[in-house]
Amino acid sequence: MKVLMASKALVVGAYHAKLEALGAQQGIDLLALAPDSWIEGGRRQRAEPVTPERYGLRYQPLRLNGRFHLHWWPGLAGAVEEFQPDIVHIDEEPYNAATAHACRVARSRGARVVFFAWQNIRRRYPPPFAWFERYVFGRAAGIAGTVTAADVLRAKGFGGRLAVVPQFGVDPELFAPGDGERGATFRIGYAGRLIEAKGIELLLEAVRRIEGDVELLVAGTGPLEEAIRGQAAGDARVRLLGALPSAAMPGFYRDLDVLVLPTLGRRGWTEQFGRAAIEAMACGAPVIVSDAGELPAVVGEAGRIVPAGDSEALRRALVDLREDGEARAHLAEAGRARVLAEFTHERIAAATAAFYGAVMDGSAP
Repeated sequence: MKVLMASKALVVGAYHAKLEALGAQQGIDLLALAPDSWIEGGRRQRAEPVTPERYGLRYQPLRLNGRFHLHWWPGLAGAVEEFQPDIVHIDEEPYNAATAHACRVARSRGARVVFFAWQNIRRRYPPPFAWFERYVFGRAAGIAGTVTAADVLRAKGFGGRLAVVPQFGVDPELFAPGDGERGATFRIGYAGRLIEAKGIELLLEAVRRIEGDVELLVAGTGPLEEAIRGQAAGDARVRLLGALPSAAMPGFYRDLDVLVLPTLGRRGWTEQFGRAAIEAMACGAPVIVSDAGELPAVVGEAGRIVPAGDSEALRRALVDLREDGEARAHLAEAGRARVLAEFTHERIAAATAAFYGAVMDGSAP
């Protein structure tokens, strides 16, 4: 089975590991299209270099780069014509221009189409996005990242073949616990976009009200970066590290005593997964997450969950873990076990390949 996957996420080198696992699946001949760069928040990220072994890889420019829902792949038609795939997997929501374009290109050349959806809030979109979604719903199979996302697709009228497969997995050998001893300072970490909806300001507030030897390490960039730098000025306990390359993230997590994802959510958006949580759990870092969106389902019993927007509950959870080394050790072990059971590249690749096969033989629901 020949599969062509196009994904803007492949600008990040770490995301290619799942393609190695997918390409290793029996009967899969995989070609991936990755953007040569992606623009987000005015910042252009160049594609991180990788050396594929079990799949083919081509870098291509995107039209309307940086426009999440309007960008598309001008080189897709040529790649499909040359590779002649059985399935084109466009790693985008069904209401995106790139997905509708991929449907048109693939079906005109006899290939089946698979899209991916995170959307976990039922929303109606204005034109042209409603048109894109309607077009895709009638022509493609779908993979949902969560059960909630699958429910939303069905509620919106999608009647095609559908499977629930997480988008993100980890390499458990790369994202693995370290063997070094941590110092006396209690290290709290955050990894993600610096935007209001992610709750970074709430985390700063909670940390400020913790007495004693603590440190907050913030990995990420975004519109709030300058404001947060101003708030943290003169506070040696807060360190803003900027955007770290994907290869540096395992070391970042290993240096932490706890990772916090304090997502608030906002009207029309809530947390769709929480990739940093599973990466930290794989590295043996306990996690505290808010109850926003899919975060509780991702961490399950292997993390602490606090009410979104409650800085005092977050402060108490941090203090509790700082004072209870046994609880930290338990969460570290439970988190690692959960990732191995649910979120490895191999598990996700096997589920994805099985769905491809169902799409090809018509057996998927």
